[in-house]
Amino acid sequence: MAEIVVNFVMDKLTTLIQEEVQQLRGVKEEAVWIKDKLEHINASLIAADEMEVWSPGLDVWIKQLRDVAYDIEDALDEFRLLTHHPDHESHNFLTRKLSTIKKFIARHQMAAEIQRINSRIQSISDGHERFQSETIDAKISVKTWDDHRQNALLIEEADLVGIENPKKQLVSWLIQDDTGREVVSVVGMGGLGKTTLVKKVYDDAQVKLQFKYRAWITVSQSFKMEELLKHMLQQLYRVKRKPVPQELDSMTNDQLRTKINSFLQHKRYLIVLDDLWHIDEWDAVKYALPSSNSSRVMLTTRHSDIASASVKEFRGNIYSLNPLPLEESRTLFCRKTFGENSCPPYLYDLTESILKTCEGLPLAIVAISGVLATKDRVDEWYMIKRSLADELKENARLSSMDKILSLSYNDLPYHLKSCFLYFSIFPKNHVIDQMRLIRLWIAEGFVRTKKGMTLEEVAEGYLYELLNRSLIQVAGTTSEGRIKTCRVHDLLREIIISKVREQNFVTIARGQNTEWPEKVRRLSIHKTMPDVLQSQSTCHLRSLHMFWRVDSLSESLKSLSFPLEFKLLNVLDLQGAPLEVFPKEIIKLFLLKYLSLRSTMIKIIPPTIGNLRYLETLDLKHTCITALPVEILKLQKLRHLLVYRYEIQSYAQINSRYGFKAMAQIGCLHSLQKLCFIEADHGSDVILGELGKLDQLRRLGIVKFRREQGIALCPSIEMLKRLRALSITSIEENEVLDLESLRCPPPFLQRLYLSGRLEKLPHWMSSLHSLAKISLKWSQLRDDPLEFLQNLPNLVHLEFLQVYEGEILHFKAGGFQRLKVLSLDKLDGLKMVIVEKGAMSFLEKLILQRCKLLHSLPSGIEHLSKLKSLEFYDMPNELIMTLRPDIDGGDYWKVEHVPEINSTYWKDGGWDVFSLYTSIEGEGSTSAPTRSLELPPYWK
Repeated sequence: MAEIVVNFVMDKLTTLIQEEVQQLRGVKEEAVWIKDKLEHINASLIAADEMEVWSPGLDVWIKQLRDVAYDIEDALDEFRLLTHHPDHESHNFLTRKLSTIKKFIARHQMAAEIQRINSRIQSISDGHERFQSETIDAKISVKTWDDHRQNALLIEEADLVGIENPKKQLVSWLIQDDTGREVVSVVGMGGLGKTTLVKKVYDDAQVKLQFKYRAWITVSQSFKMEELLKHMLQQLYRVKRKPVPQELDSMTNDQLRTKINSFLQHKRYLIVLDDLWHIDEWDAVKYALPSSNSSRVMLTTRHSDIASASVKEFRGNIYSLNPLPLEESRTLFCRKTFGENSCPPYLYDLTESILKTCEGLPLAIVAISGVLATKDRVDEWYMIKRSLADELKENARLSSMDKILSLSYNDLPYHLKSCFLYFSIFPKNHVIDQMRLIRLWIAEGFVRTKKGMTLEEVAEGYLYELLNRSLIQVAGTTSEGRIKTCRVHDLLREIIISKVREQNFVTIARGQNTEWPEKVRRLSIHKTMPDVLQSQSTCHLRSLHMFWRVDSLSESLKSLSFPLEFKLLNVLDLQGAPLEVFPKEIIKLFLLKYLSLRSTMIKIIPPTIGNLRYLETLDLKHTCITALPVEILKLQKLRHLLVYRYEIQSYAQINSRYGFKAMAQIGCLHSLQKLCFIEADHGSDVILGELGKLDQLRRLGIVKFRREQGIALCPSIEMLKRLRALSITSIEENEVLDLESLRCPPPFLQRLYLSGRLEKLPHWMSSLHSLAKISLKWSQLRDDPLEFLQNLPNLVHLEFLQVYEGEILHFKAGGFQRLKVLSLDKLDGLKMVIVEKGAMSFLEKLILQRCKLLHSLPSGIEHLSKLKSLEFYDMPNELIMTLRPDIDGGDYWKVEHVPEINSTYWKDGGWDVFSLYTSIEGEGSTSAPTRSLELPPYWK
């Protein structure tokens, strides 16, 4: 873990050496020496971190190195703070003279500090040989985690819960008649029971009868390919009851693969590769396996990309193993904790709370129940529940679970480890917005540059890699399939918390009784404001996050102030804080990269915001700000400028969207990637022309747009070649959006929102082959828009609100072949919807709202075989009664195959009623009461 800090510091040193040549006179050589020393030590650090084995001496050495790395970072930032202060640009002679003196003092301070650090690093380097010898000794114990994995192979089927259906499915895939070789991949996070399940399938009587030649190979993280191949051959020769050839030990990997291939030719075999961690392991084995008739390869893995790659190459199936449902979790827990007895009433609430923490993870349920089975008193149960992170380390039963779940963390490259540990800043059960997380990672310096990609694109790749490794879970997706929100399993989060505490990576304050390290680098406040904000331990603080409980905060916090010691702060996240006034101390945080005042009541941003020259994200979404000072233009590193809010009128309807008055020279912010939303009616055509200079822009939002401004805007949009999302809203519903002069639209545009009257659909829309979502509002078209849009190859989401004035919408065969979501809202003239067979063949969700003349379901709806959800809002009762003739009225109805997993149910006149949350243009949510109905037979 220390190598995360060391690499980060080395990157800073490199930047300093390259960019500050003039400022570093007299200290450059020593800075280079420090960098070289750190590089030399770092290779050994990475090896130690991968093994996760520490001796007391080694632990002290690692702590020393981490502390000196932090001190180097502090020295570099102090130097930058003194040499790049905004006062240096002053036109005042006296101010400039003082700044020159400050620079001189800064160089001397930097030289003295680097010399002190040099001495410390030399001392640490002297301990390098001792570290290496301890590492060699530690290697002996590195494979001990394998012993815990073997336990999964010894579990009796009678002890398992919820295994019957998965086992039945996997057996059927193995024994079904087929002419070729196939692979069956079982994928899921650690602790779900993949090995246990596959072992029961492997030992099933039907499977044994089908496959004479079988081999089970456990692939450890420290596997050696020749050992794996030899082990496979030994098992196969054992089946044939023949001695293993003596020359086996001297064979190369290629010879071993050839031998296995020859042995299995024309034989029906089953090979299990348990716990694959890397695609290289699959690549090394697959060439040894011939394409024999109806042979099978089974593999278990935590990485979905390995499962996908194997199925693509060999053909076959992927089984994603899911957590146990609550009822089965309860059954397993009670069986292991209370034996034949049921849960005592006085422990019922505690049992439910503990099961919630386990989240259906069989390994966790068995491990925790094993501990609790020996505890009789309620206070002992409470103690274990409260201190689970500590119990994972100290309790013998739980520590084995900790080691198994930690394997995924240990396998991460160092740059992903810091990203994964960062999840600890969020409170338990917090649903994390993907873009918020990505912007924070970038501000913290975790994201590496990669040629041809933005930092945001690289960070998104990090997120998907964590998802592929089963380390995070998707909490919500957009209709186009992008991750919108994510979360971490509670038990993985407990392991993260224990690691960040050990490494002083993040300090989590849950109240006044928090234990504080000597130096706090990152602080996340989860409940109430602690007094520590005035403490010396926070003078090294780099990021501050506050997750507020407004009901517990005093009125004095409405004008929050920060101590001067926060001068090194890079990240300040005050989302949701009870603020009405911009805290004036923020403008002194010159190194700030990320500032979020989202969902506060702040109304004015002061001109001194221009002092924050390193600022990359300014998030003012859902505040009361309508204008920004012109000094914003000094923020040349700004990548994300979010200034807008919504007002929700009713379910699924946004009444108004408010943006801000743009600055006349906004085109000088060349680093901008997201700009939402500027108000076009407050600016001249000059501002719209300036937008064309923002050539890095990925997302652009414009509100209060007027017809005559189209001529100025269209050439600018043509210049935005990297644009992925475009939203334009007219100043009122009847105002025409004139975008006809747009000749060459952005080629990679994926999301398009047009709200305003359209005399006809823009001619260029049908050429946007990357479009995944279209939202049209107030268009008032007289011609059927479907024929114009039906051949867009990647369109998955289509929304119409007051778009079409005709009586019939006709979805023709072959059209909208990838469409998954269709919403028709307030089409006042619509009387009939026709769906031909072969149209919208992948449609999953159909929403019909406020179409007052539509009295029947779409004709041909039975052709929509993939349809999972049908929603009605304020529709004629006759339409609802086509499904159930005995119902009474209602504003909102939802028909679906299965109820939503996370809905809260209660009974209302015999119906299952729940609260439905529906996303509005990916920017917010609202709720409405719904009633669940049965689907017609032809959908089942």
